[in-house]
Amino acid sequence: MKFIEYEQIDLFEKNKKTKTNIKKSLKTTFTSNMKLPIHRWYRFSAGFSAEWAKKIISENITDDSQVVLDPFAGSGTTMLASDTIGVSSIGFEAQPFIWKMANSKTNWDINPVLFWEYANTILTTAQNNLKDEQLEEYPQIIFKSFSEENILKLQSLVHSTKSLSSEKKIDQKIVNLLSFTISAILRNTAHVGTAQWQYILPNKKSKGNEPFNEYLKKALQIYNDINLYKKADIKKKSQIFFGSSKNMDKLANNSVDFVLTSPPYANNYDYADTTRLEMSFYHEITGWGDLQDKVRKDLVHSSTQSITKLRSKTYELIDDPLLKSIHEDLYNKCKTLENEKNNHGGKKNYYTMIAAYFYDIAQILKELRRVCKPGSRMCWVIGDSAPYGIYIPVDEWIGKIAVNVGFKSYSFIKERDRNVKWKNRKHTVPLKEGYLWIEG
Repeated sequence: MKFIEYEQIDLFEKNKKTKTNIKKSLKTTFTSNMKLPIHRWYRFSAGFSAEWAKKIISENITDDSQVVLDPFAGSGTTMLASDTIGVSSIGFEAQPFIWKMANSKTNWDINPVLFWEYANTILTTAQNNLKDEQLEEYPQIIFKSFSEENILKLQSLVHSTKSLSSEKKIDQKIVNLLSFTISAILRNTAHVGTAQWQYILPNKKSKGNEPFNEYLKKALQIYNDINLYKKADIKKKSQIFFGSSKNMDKLANNSVDFVLTSPPYANNYDYADTTRLEMSFYHEITGWGDLQDKVRKDLVHSSTQSITKLRSKTYELIDDPLLKSIHEDLYNKCKTLENEKNNHGGKKNYYTMIAAYFYDIAQILKELRRVCKPGSRMCWVIGDSAPYGIYIPVDEWIGKIAVNVGFKSYSFIKERDRNVKWKNRKHTVPLKEGYLWIEG
């Protein structure tokens, strides 16, 4: 097999100079990351530009002893960007599958030759054992999304990975990355479409690529990308913990120098549902109902699917002292949303979602005040919201909460307009996205 050398792009410049011609519309999106080594292993739409992150970190970290934190780590963009410029970083991620994916990516510092050898062994074993594979029981979404032939091939890859890892004493990071290789090809081998925001579209048919070929291609990409990092003499100085950033007990008081993050937006995007396909394939959930207890329980309440049990507590949440700086405005907006829902067929409980969202954000900001050093800074990539056309000034309210819990000041820099191009948008309220800077 001929090894493919990918272009060694700006990511690997060892000085802290970065390109200044990054397209403005791409700074706050993950799109450009799909051209970057390691970042491109798995497409996760809810993210921001790694090149932009690298630039911002470089501008706010003055020496190699300082620490960057991302309390909403997502796909690990902040951590990988920090690695490339030699900065220590820590992340927290509460969505279990996304954490596994990000943890595998940020544990890239393995022996690439061993990884490649094991991947080829797994592939050969899976091909040889395919005739003996028996179709397992799966949630219905799997049978709607894959052909039986592709399910059997994917199963065989999973079983071969487990067999190899039990027979040999393999570094757990390599085992995780071998398993990740299978996870990373599931979407390509499914014969259904994926919406822009990761949701599976069972009614939109797509060509399901052949799993063994996809596995080899992905393993080769991983092999080459790790070699690129090693050739550039990049050192891993990052780690991602699984769990909610409401309680970052693994971090000492006053231990963080800079925070770069992007919280879930209050726009009814269901982060639990985005990986239902993958979690169903691995038998981690059996259906839609499992998402509530197994996935949503520690996530920020940014969708109406997650707040069923909180409806009766809506106004109790608003009365929490952490929200006193926005109490009146939040109360009035939630009352307006509660009345407005009766004018819509879906009758979605946006008023509870908004109350729970800011309550969660306030708890996280309180914890961030504990772990951040005096004088530290935070940059949040953030977007506002308008459920049922009722405008929610997210950047302003988060800024006010931050000051209430002990930060000194906040300011917002607009990057782009939102809600201007979608033909199926539900309202015409102008929205924006940009950077909320919080000074500590």
